[in-house]
Amino acid sequence: MTTSSSAPTSSPTSAVTPPPSGAGRFGSLGPVGLVLAGGVSVQFGAALAVTLMPRAGALGVVALRLLVAAVVLLVVCRPRLRGHSRTDWGTVVAFGLTLAAMNGLFYQAVDRISLGAAVTLEFLGPLALSVLASRRAVNTVWAGLALAGVFLLGGGDFGDLDPAGALFALGAGAMWASYIVFSARTGRRFPQADGLALAMAIGALAFLPLGIAGSGARLLDPVTVGLGAAVALMSSVLPYTLELLALRNLPASTFAILMSLEPAMAALAGYLILDQSLSPLQALAVALVITASMGAVRTQVGRGKAITP
Repeated sequence: MTTSSSAPTSSPTSAVTPPPSGAGRFGSLGPVGLVLAGGVSVQFGAALAVTLMPRAGALGVVALRLLVAAVVLLVVCRPRLRGHSRTDWGTVVAFGLTLAAMNGLFYQAVDRISLGAAVTLEFLGPLALSVLASRRAVNTVWAGLALAGVFLLGGGDFGDLDPAGALFALGAGAMWASYIVFSARTGRRFPQADGLALAMAIGALAFLPLGIAGSGARLLDPVTVGLGAAVALMSSVLPYTLELLALRNLPASTFAILMSLEPAMAALAGYLILDQSLSPLQALAVALVITASMGAVRTQVGRGKAITP
């Protein structure tokens, strides 16, 4: 999953972050490389998480990922706990719970269906949010392409996909859309990445009982802890950092289009790490969803909106 978490929607990030003096020194290659590296890190981290599930279970992997990421972000950001209103705390708590639900549902999905299929289905959440936010007739075309992709992904009748896995992925997509909304609200109420660090800690605390119930003493195994830490660094800490650096110099619309490539990155990671191959129809399905996402982004750019995951 994504969590880095990320998809097209309106956000003031790119409008309020001034580029540093050396922004154009390397052209757009540097920021584009950072975004792509972040996407590869997320998806290969997810593939590593799948290999860890036989040792710790899906719930245990999520608990380890959230806990390690929360510790790292709290140490780095050192967020203030005082001086925030009740509304501020309500927002960050909702953000943290959404973050935990998104990760939990996604890892339940990849435990049942291929990584490429899971990310493609999950991507429908932020894509739907982008289409609804635009409110333009042309977006019916992008919605139709996305639905055609989903139809093909299931082999025409979803007989090739585990139904529970597909539902978990769609649920993760709905949480991803909610994540985008609460992320923007948290960013407006907390400085720097303080809100993200606090939300990650809240999500980790909320999910830890489920991880303990599902995996028990297996979470204390040193090898499991080490692999879980690697998943957290690859899927959360590293991509968040790379994307933050990239957004200082990269137009938000370009960033959103690059993030639309994540289903393809997931399919590649699944093939290389997990030996999960897509049929020609499923590969076409991934391509249709990516095209729909890019089309939705370009439609919003045409209206002059700042779009960023």
